Order: sequence, then C-alpha cells, then structure tokens
Amino acid sequence: MYDGHGLCLHVARHIARVSRCERLDCSSINSVAPCDVRPAKHSRQRYSGNPRTIKKSDRPVLKKVAVNQLTVGMFVHGFDEGWLKHPFWRNRFLIKEQSRLRELQESGLQHCWIDVSKGRDVPEEKPQGPAAAGLANLKRPPEPKREPVSLSDELERAAQLRARSAEAMRRMFTEVRLGNAIEPGECVSLVDDVVESINRHPDALLSLARLKTADEYTYLHSVAVCALMVTLGRQLGLDAAQCREAGMAGMLHDLGKAAMPQEVLNKPGKLTPAEFEIIKQHPLRGYEMLLAGADVSEGTRDVCRHHHERMDGTGYPDGLAGEQISLLARMGAVCDVYDAVTSDRPYKAGWDPAQALSQMATWKGHFDPVVFQSFVKSLGIYPTGSLVRMRSGRLAVVLDQNPSALTKPRVKLFFSTKAGLPMKPQVLDLAAPNVVDQIEARESPDNWQFTYLTELWGGDAALRQARG
Repeated sequence: MYDGHGLCLHVARHIARVSRCERLDCSSINSVAPCDVRPAKHSRQRYSGNPRTIKKSDRPVLKKVAVNQLTVGMFVHGFDEGWLKHPFWRNRFLIKEQSRLRELQESGLQHCWIDVSKGRDVPEEKPQGPAAAGLANLKRPPEPKREPVSLSDELERAAQLRARSAEAMRRMFTEVRLGNAIEPGECVSLVDDVVESINRHPDALLSLARLKTADEYTYLHSVAVCALMVTLGRQLGLDAAQCREAGMAGMLHDLGKAAMPQEVLNKPGKLTPAEFEIIKQHPLRGYEMLLAGADVSEGTRDVCRHHHERMDGTGYPDGLAGEQISLLARMGAVCDVYDAVTSDRPYKAGWDPAQALSQMATWKGHFDPVVFQSFVKSLGIYPTGSLVRMRSGRLAVVLDQNPSALTKPRVKLFFSTKAGLPMKPQVLDLAAPNVVDQIEARESPDNWQFTYLTELWGGDAALRQARG
C-alpha cells in the first residue's frame, strides 16, 4: 500500500513523458451526508451555499434514512413504497421496541422517512479535522462477494448495459429539451445494474464506457461518470447506499447540458469565451431542474450543481473552495474530468488512461488530493487499456488490475520493439510468482499509431456490441 506522498511519487515515476496541455474546468467536496434531509413541504429558498441547511420551523423535520440506520426511539413518518408493498398497517409510528425495529430491518425496504421533531435523530458524525484528512481515515469495507466472472464474460454484459444506459439518458435529455418533467426512476435500476457489473468485474464497464462516438458522448459520459463514481466510492470506504447515491449523482450530473444550445454543446472545435460562458450555466440549470420536482437526494443535486468547483476556489458556479465543497462533488470533479479527457472528441483524440492520470496529477488546486489518490488506486496506476513498455522491450496493453499490487496488472504482450514486428499475443500476470518481466514505463500510443489496441484488451464480440 502507498501513503499519499508515496503514491504521487510512484505515479510521477512510472507515468512519464507526457506533453503539457491546456487545463480543463473541473470541480471538487464536505463529507457525504448519511441521509437526505428536507422539510415536510418543499419550499423554494435562495441557495445558501450549504446543501444541508434547513430553515427552522414548527413543521415536522423529515430525513430520508436507510432502514439499517434506524434505532429504537426514532419516529417513522412514512415510506417511499406504497402500503401494499410493506407489512405495516400504519405509515407513522414510534419505534418503541427491538421487535418492531427487527420487523423494519427484515421488511425488504431500503429507505424510510423519520421525523426528528418527534423522535431520535441519526447521530451526526463529528469531523476530526479537515474533510480531506478525514477521508484518509475512512475504513474500507470488505470487498463485495463477486461471481467468478472473467473480463471477457463481463464485457459482454457490460456492453449491453452500456447501450441500455445510453438510450435511457438519450430519452431523458430529449424529455428535458421538450420541456417535460424529469422522471429519474429508470436511472435507479440502471445504477443498480452498474453497481452489480462493477462488483462482478470493475474494469469491464469502465473500459467500455470510454468508447464513444461524437453522437453518443453526452449520454455515455453520464454512464461513465456513474461507473467511476461507484468505483471511487468503494475505494473511499463508502457503504452500499452511499455508493448508489454516488452513482445516481454521476448519472445525472450533466443533466443541465440538455438545456444548452445544441450548436454550442456539439461544436466541433474550441469554444469562444462567449460560448464558454453559456456552457458554464449548465450546472445551475441542472440543479434547478432536479430541485423543481425530481425525486433525488440532496447529494445528487449537489453534485449536479458543484461538479465544476475547484479546491482553490476558482471553479464555478459558486466559487466554493476546500471544505465548502461536499465529498460527492469532489468525487464528481475527478470522475467528470477523467472521462472527458480519455474520450475521443471531434476536435481532439482522447488521452491514454495512464496519460490522463499523469496530467491530472499536475493540476494543483483542481482536485482534493486524497480523493484523487483514491481515484488512482481505484483504477490502478496503469488503468485497463493503457499501452506500456516492458523491461524486455516488448509492448503490452493492460487487461485488468491486481488490487494488491498497483504496478503489476495483467497485460497482453503483442509487439517487439527490438524486432520492430508484431508478436503472437501473450497474456502475462505480472503479480504471478516467477514472472521476471515488468512494466518499465507508460508508452504513448501516439508514437505507434496502433489501430487495434481496444480489440486487444476488449475482444471483438464485446466491442462490436458496444459500437453497435
């Protein structure tokens, strides 16, 4: 395991030889709230800069909490499910006994609403220092149980999920452009499917989501950020409910782009200063759409509004800095930028994954350092799809990661630089005993112009499905 300083040095040492480039607009985050808070009746209030601030009133004070957070003494105010779907004949009651608490926990319900004016509140987590320092102390939960699925098998399933998710986002953006109300319900099942895919094999969907045509970019970018948020959440030690909230935030973070002029959004070239000012409105527009009626958590709305904030306060739309930015929004900042810079656009080829991490590591003031270090750990120093040079002089493409050894992924050797010729592809697990050859450095694909790298790591069948 690497500490923060060691990881940065390791990234710098192993990911070298990248050209300087223009900086991108990014964002950042406070810590994740354990529950969604809102008054019983929604009231429009001017945004105060703190997404969890609620005006005191004599009305019930409701919080949406996970059922596993309930304790004796809490007052249940209601359920998201209709009364036919739960065993309780009343929606509102005080939890007086352990037997009633057990009934709730065994009911199959995931969330409910509590009224903290009539019963106990969820205990607040007291910060022990700066938010970033607190992140470093998060205890990572046990790895979820996974089916024994190979990368090639999961790529097949991930390709179908990729297509289904992109189509769902396309429909949602179309509804927004037509002026219709947002119905994010379909996203809930998609986020669940994303979580399950990542549990089976974390590299499959993350890798396929990078493959986008110009027409697909806006929709698949949402899917990719969703998957990256779930993966990063797991690395940071968030629980299953928080990871799902992070995934939903990723899926909806760019919803405001549906309200942007299409000729500006899809312009095949650099935006003018005036056009950039227009695009900078999309976080606020998306936040307003979600606030207007979509049944999503406050954390999801917060990411939509603040995924372009920066730790040094130079981001937009609110110019938040440091701990003013929530954890989810800091996560969203990293995931949003990573997918953007690794995706091909009409005016710019996407960076190799390892090159993207190398460049992002140099952008001081953009990202929360602890979140970014966790992001690197979640993907590996050499993410799937990276081109690398071996000590033997052979070239290889990274297939998938070894979580216990960040510098020793599984690779596919395919080219001899000494002979200057392709070789018969050979899969090599660099973490296996008695393996001598290791990665020497990241290799820029631009130096070689290989046209078949994605087929090498992804397999023909899955890639054909992903590309339609």
